Amino acid sequence: MSRKKEVKYGLAIRSPWVIQSGKEFFETCRGKWNEVYFKNNQPIVLELGCGRGEYSLGLAKLFPHKNFIGIDIKGDRLAAGARQAEAEGLNNVVFLRIPIQYLAEFFQENEVDEIWVTFPDPRPKDRDEKKRLTFPFFLEKYHRVLKSQGILHLKTDSTSFFTYSLEQLEQEPWKILVQTWDLYQSAWNEEHYGIKTRFEDMFYQKGFSIKYLRAINNK
Repeated sequence: MSRKKEVKYGLAIRSPWVIQSGKEFFETCRGKWNEVYFKNNQPIVLELGCGRGEYSLGLAKLFPHKNFIGIDIKGDRLAAGARQAEAEGLNNVVFLRIPIQYLAEFFQENEVDEIWVTFPDPRPKDRDEKKRLTFPFFLEKYHRVLKSQGILHLKTDSTSFFTYSLEQLEQEPWKILVQTWDLYQSAWNEEHYGIKTRFEDMFYQKGFSIKYLRAINNK
């Protein structure tokens, strides 16, 4: 590990904006995010595979009456998001360091109001289908922790991944409300709030259109 990454991992361990193994709340957070961590009853919104947390941070500033939790396994990336949250005094955002497959171990059933999946690895090879974040295994986790009529958002530059995701979300219990193959040229352009992840901006500058869908969880 590089010296730079070591420093960032140290920041993640020390930061109250990062919840990870070894911290007390990490072992007891399931079902207690509002009561114990945020100390309010505001809606909970997750960003999965958040990286540096561009979306979580951007949304937290726009919606101070919601609680945002960015989830990733990379401690150095989460440290960058935590450092920005601290610098801006954002108390309605936090970062959780876990693999996404363990989501239901850290959130109680019906605890979450919205989930954003922002530019995940599309895993284009057939042998990697089970690692796609819209594979049925993952969708079942989202279904469990989301409230009835909870919202799932997806943004991607990958045509094949978007097509695959639409196919999976056309199955029960999901209902697709919005889908567009070119978000910035669509009627829903303003609904992404002008927030771009690093990967989104990179691929958009290369000429890729941004795909977006919104689905609700029918329980």
